[in-house]
Amino acid sequence: MKPMNGATATLPRSAGVPAGQDHEELVVETGSRSGATMAVAIHSTALGPALGGVRLWRYLRDSDGVADALRLARGMTFKAAAADLDLGGGKGVICAPSAEPPAGDERVAILKDFGDLVDSLCGRYITAEDVGTCPEDMVTIASRTRHVTGLPAERGGAGDPSPFTATGVQAAMRAAAKVAFGTSDLAKRSVVIAGLGHVGEHLARGLVDAGATVAASDINPARRAVAISLGAAWLEADDALEAECDIVSPCAVGGAIDADNIDALRCRIVCGAANNQLADEEMADILAERDILYAPDFIANAGGLINVYRELHSYPAEQAKELALGIEETMMRVIARATREGSTPLEAARALAAERLSFV
Repeated sequence: MKPMNGATATLPRSAGVPAGQDHEELVVETGSRSGATMAVAIHSTALGPALGGVRLWRYLRDSDGVADALRLARGMTFKAAAADLDLGGGKGVICAPSAEPPAGDERVAILKDFGDLVDSLCGRYITAEDVGTCPEDMVTIASRTRHVTGLPAERGGAGDPSPFTATGVQAAMRAAAKVAFGTSDLAKRSVVIAGLGHVGEHLARGLVDAGATVAASDINPARRAVAISLGAAWLEADDALEAECDIVSPCAVGGAIDADNIDALRCRIVCGAANNQLADEEMADILAERDILYAPDFIANAGGLINVYRELHSYPAEQAKELALGIEETMMRVIARATREGSTPLEAARALAAERLSFV
């Protein structure tokens, strides 16, 4: 294996976890082939190896990418624990060198560098696709390490996890709708999807098929044609979260709901596929005060993790789909617990995950 050079403007290869973080390990590298800064954060291996996708994204500063890896890794621990999977939480981040997605030889070099970083962790971290990467990218990474999942089906892998993520989010919406509206039926419910990427597209299709009225937005205006083809209305990205609707579904990057827009929300439910939808945990309290039901993201979006987990344990896609559909029952338990204990759904979801972690 070709070694990484270890030099970075953020943290050296041997650096520990920053003060105030409860992670087990943080590794930051500069790729020897590509020169790209990349990081792997391992939050917990208490239940098993830390599994989490690798995000290829353009950050303002490399330190922002490292912070993203730390934040997302912690969420993956809760997601795996609440989904009753024998996995820990981790995340990979590659800081894209430019606003345009890398392609060709540059992309291959970046992915091989990341594969070497994953391999250096000796199985404590398993990677998969995330924002900015795809199953084909996992093939390139797999040329450097065996600690990768989410390979294309023709390569013996579980394939694109997006349909399973969307299935789980729609199941979570049914649970939230049951509480908020008295019925889990999504027919004629109005849903705004903020982020029409792989998951958002599958979610929009499923909701339209269920009879919901769907509007979608994306920072890429070319996605408008996709929305129209699915039978969804189109909204400008800046208008989506504040549109009047029954359900707002953040399906892009994290921090979508923050202090600047939370008072402008005109929905009854927030339930989406994005990780870390709330800019900080205080937002959960504000949503509760406004009688907006928040379906915790790491419960709602666990379907993709369930799908790639099957690649490690060789159970069929049908079983993965059943487990993703089971998110509806899990979300009902979380909301019921929050009501019973007088807490927010986020606090109840964290308590559910913590209880499983406490048994190890």
